[in-house]
Amino acid sequence: MPDATGKQWYLIQCKPRQDMRALEHLERQGYQCLLPTHEVERLQKGKLQQLTEPLFPGYLFIHLDRVDDNWMPIRSTRGVNQIVSFGGRPTSVPEAIVSKLQSTNTSVAPALIAGDRVALNDPSLQQLEAIFLEKNGEERVLLLLTLLQREVVVSVPLVQVQKIES
Repeated sequence: MPDATGKQWYLIQCKPRQDMRALEHLERQGYQCLLPTHEVERLQKGKLQQLTEPLFPGYLFIHLDRVDDNWMPIRSTRGVNQIVSFGGRPTSVPEAIVSKLQSTNTSVAPALIAGDRVALNDPSLQQLEAIFLEKNGEERVLLLLTLLQREVVVSVPLVQVQKIES
C-alpha cells in the first residue's frame, strides 16, 4: 500500500559484491534507499573478526513513486543490475516488511558455536577433527578431541582452528 506521498518500496538487484557502491550512488542521486545489515563474527586468518554484512546480499530497497520519480537513471547507476520485476513490471515490497526491517535490531552471529566440528591446522596433529566447546580467552579455544578412544578437552590457539563446513 503506498504511503501518503504515493511512494512504495521496490527491490533492486545489485551487481555481485557491489551493494554498498549501489547504495552510495543511488543516495547521491537523491533516492531514499535501505540496505539492511547485520553484525557477524567470522574466523579469518586465525582471528575472530566482527563484520557488518548485508542481510540480503545482492539486494537493496528503494523508495519510489511510480509517477513522480525518475526511474531512468536507476538502471545505469554504478553497482545496480536491475529493478526486480515480475511480468515485466516492477513489484513493490509491502510497507510492513520494510518497517520491520528498519526497526529490527541486529545481533552478532558467532563464528563458532558449541558443537561445531573443527579441524586442527597443526602439522604435528595432521588435521585432527575436534568439537568446539567454548572460547578460552581472546586467542584460545577449548576443544573436545577423541584420542586413543578417550575424549579429552584441550586448549589450543585460535589460529590453529578451522571450522569444517557441513
